[in-house]
Amino acid sequence: MSEWKETDFGKIPNHWDLKKIIDIKSEDKRAIAMGPFGSNIKAENFVEKGVPVIRGTNLNYPKYVDGDFVYLTESKADELAGSNCKAGDLVFTHRGTIGQVGLVPDKYPRYVISQSGMKLTVNPLLINNEFLFYFFKSEYGQYQILKYESQVGVPSISNPLTSLKEIEVPCPPLSEQTSIASILSSLDHKIDLLHRQNATLEKIAETLFRKWFVEDVKEEWEMGKLGDEFDFTMGASPPGESYNEEGIGIPMYQGNADFGFRFPVNRVFTTDPKRFAEKYDTLISVRAPVGEQNMANERCCIGRGVAAFRFKKDNSFYTYTYYKMKSLMDGIKQFNETGTVFGSISKTDFEALDIVIPDNGTIEMFQDNVRDIDNKILLNSEQIYTLTSLRDILLPKLMNGEVQINRHYIN
Repeated sequence: MSEWKETDFGKIPNHWDLKKIIDIKSEDKRAIAMGPFGSNIKAENFVEKGVPVIRGTNLNYPKYVDGDFVYLTESKADELAGSNCKAGDLVFTHRGTIGQVGLVPDKYPRYVISQSGMKLTVNPLLINNEFLFYFFKSEYGQYQILKYESQVGVPSISNPLTSLKEIEVPCPPLSEQTSIASILSSLDHKIDLLHRQNATLEKIAETLFRKWFVEDVKEEWEMGKLGDEFDFTMGASPPGESYNEEGIGIPMYQGNADFGFRFPVNRVFTTDPKRFAEKYDTLISVRAPVGEQNMANERCCIGRGVAAFRFKKDNSFYTYTYYKMKSLMDGIKQFNETGTVFGSISKTDFEALDIVIPDNGTIEMFQDNVRDIDNKILLNSEQIYTLTSLRDILLPKLMNGEVQINRHYIN
């Protein structure tokens, strides 16, 4: 007898079931609910502290709802009881940036979902909420959400509550769900820790830079323009027919969409590059949003949305270059306000930026002091890439049973 069975999802193990969301939701009357009508939450309802409102921007995080919240009073949240959610619920966007999904953390006793959101409370005896979250993050889970997208006007899901209820989920036994969620959560937790460590390390290096080159400026240092200290290349986009996602040619970075925490993500390649950045050049986005920053970790092509910077006299001073450009961001980001449609900054604008030019000896000492910090950021970034790739490979295979957890071990 085959160990597999055919379903609308595809082949799944015989001991798995295919269940609709309506069959695994909580018995709660408001287990599946939408946010309130827009007129029920107005700007004048917001207060400094209270019950947080989950908006689309709060779903721009790997797993848990996070970020800057707006708040309602307890009494206003009571008025909107049908749109309340709590720790462990899943939250989705049904309008705007659809396909977003997040888990509600236990930071607050309750939350209110905005008018563009909907929430799901599951029956914990039937489905593990983290397992379900990872299902919706998978390619098939995203397809199940997006197949109900309306093609008219603002992106939205047609009949969002009905559509959500009808989505089918491959369900292994609860113990397997828990084990699958545990594996994926462990990877996400490690990735998150490395991201947090990198953010802390970069803040330390920025503080050192500020101390050495902003607060303790020496009288003998000269004033100059950006072009006196750095060479830079403005990007130029290759022909569209040279683009590919198969890794043919060299990586091409077009702007903020390609930037990671410190190093870019390889999304697009080109076989006909026009302008280049060298390894460890500082990369700056020059079109809206102006001023996002990364560092090239290999020779690459830069499109017209990116400029590359390197120290004139010694290209080994790439760490100094990176933090010097960060220190100039207030001036650079002002160009987000220019342009008739969106912000941009030109080569002439860069050349006009005023800077202080320190002596090379001080720069060398700074490099020596932050070298270990930057090497650790590089090592962490490589680990993040490895763990993220592993998670992304495992996710669909765990969701369809191709990679199975040892049931004897679970029991």
